[in-house]
Amino acid sequence: RLFGLLLTSLAAWYLGYFVAANVPQNTISIAVLQEIGKKPVLRAPAPKRQKCDHWSPCPPGNFAYRILSGGGKQRTAKICFEDEQLVSEGSGDVGSGINIAIVNCNVPWITSCVTDSTDHSGEMMDFIRKAPEETLLLMATYDDGSTKLKNDVKNLVEELGSKEIKNIKFRSSWVFIAAKGFKLPDNIEKEKINHSDQKRNRYHGWPAEIQIEGCIPRNLI
Repeated sequence: RLFGLLLTSLAAWYLGYFVAANVPQNTISIAVLQEIGKKPVLRAPAPKRQKCDHWSPCPPGNFAYRILSGGGKQRTAKICFEDEQLVSEGSGDVGSGINIAIVNCNVPWITSCVTDSTDHSGEMMDFIRKAPEETLLLMATYDDGSTKLKNDVKNLVEELGSKEIKNIKFRSSWVFIAAKGFKLPDNIEKEKINHSDQKRNRYHGWPAEIQIEGCIPRNLI
């Protein structure tokens, strides 16, 4: 036992002498010793921005869309398709009423936008009727989109698949996407509505804005 203790002590002394002789004195500090005991911090990379500000990317071979209604005087309607802002305050083509964008994806895709106040129901009807076959129609309200909207226009939008166009009230927030000449998948978000309620309005006299977004397979068009 005594021999083993002496042997261990000798080995420890030699190891300490070797380290002291070969490691520069300024390479080991208290800060370094403290860092040794810390666990490594893993930082997740910043999320990549997706088309139309989706949380996750659309699968390959899909178009991305996002439609946002207005909310209050400061929040205007926005219509985005494949990361292009077709209707927005920045583009200067958004206004009170029902804002509409028509997207033709075959040419290869051309956009045509209109801001149609409900004072011009006849113009809105003509605009929708003249939309070519195999096009998408994206709609969003800003301010009031119903007070002067004629029944003929409501019937036309209902024929496109809307279930809420006849339920729009004063300053209701409403968004809708429809296809002309083909059918959209059943599982995508196509329409949403939010009515003004003085007890629950987010803005004075105005309901909160609403939005729909999704992905549309290119091979449908």
